[in-house]
Amino acid sequence: MLESLINPKRAEKGPWKMFFIGILYASLSLLLVKLFFGGDPVLSKFSGLMVVTFCVMFSLPFMYHIIKKEEKEDEKIVGLRSVIKIHKEAVLALMWLFFGFIVAFSFWYLVLGDASLLNAQIETYCSINSPGNVAGCVSQYSQGNLISPTGAVTKVARLASIVENNVYVLVFTLIFSLIFGAGAIFVLAWNATVIAAAIGIFTNYQISQIPLGIARYMIHGFPEIAAYFIAALAGGILGAGLMKHGIKGNKFYKVFENVVILLFIAIVILIIAGLIEVYITPGFF
Repeated sequence: MLESLINPKRAEKGPWKMFFIGILYASLSLLLVKLFFGGDPVLSKFSGLMVVTFCVMFSLPFMYHIIKKEEKEDEKIVGLRSVIKIHKEAVLALMWLFFGFIVAFSFWYLVLGDASLLNAQIETYCSINSPGNVAGCVSQYSQGNLISPTGAVTKVARLASIVENNVYVLVFTLIFSLIFGAGAIFVLAWNATVIAAAIGIFTNYQISQIPLGIARYMIHGFPEIAAYFIAALAGGILGAGLMKHGIKGNKFYKVFENVVILLFIAIVILIIAGLIEVYITPGFF
């Protein structure tokens, strides 16, 4: 039934419609995990991963169909402008889907008031922002308390660290998409839940502050996630091209050339996102 809601042709005619699909899928994921596994003494420990798993299952049909469709179009076009034009609608649809994820995850996470729903994501956040005291960070954030940041780092060093981490995620997304095709949605759904957990921490778990929290992370988050989606499309398209044409023939070479262009665009966008995160976002928050 749900597959009928995510026809890629509908997304092309109105990519913004995927925002509501994202809200639906993320809401169902959190609510189903809360309803069926929230009281389980064992499975509740893995709620954060289960939420992502449900979200991935809901999203797989759309990812599969859109990758197949984009690969067919890549056989017919070459050049930077053509690649951007032909894949623009697909990337926009995925971005709206991701934004729907973030809004729904953030809202229900705070409404339900259950820190265990995104327990793995909180630990991930703490491992990045408080590596010397992960256990204490997790304990305090799970109770809705704020921790004052400690230590200092130059902006150049922070930019290098952010770009390095983002490129690592991009490469992982590319490989995951190449091997599993639509499976790259796992990496992207995971990032959406981590951002939702970060929004909860930033807003001190106040529902009224969700718009401010979303703005805080989306200023640089949108271009960053767009780069990941482009990499996911590139990997999926390359994998589909290999399966369909092998490594010989003009059609595969066209696909490969366009994949390289997509990856170049993604890396440039990641660098821009890092610059925004280090030099612009702190000026507003």
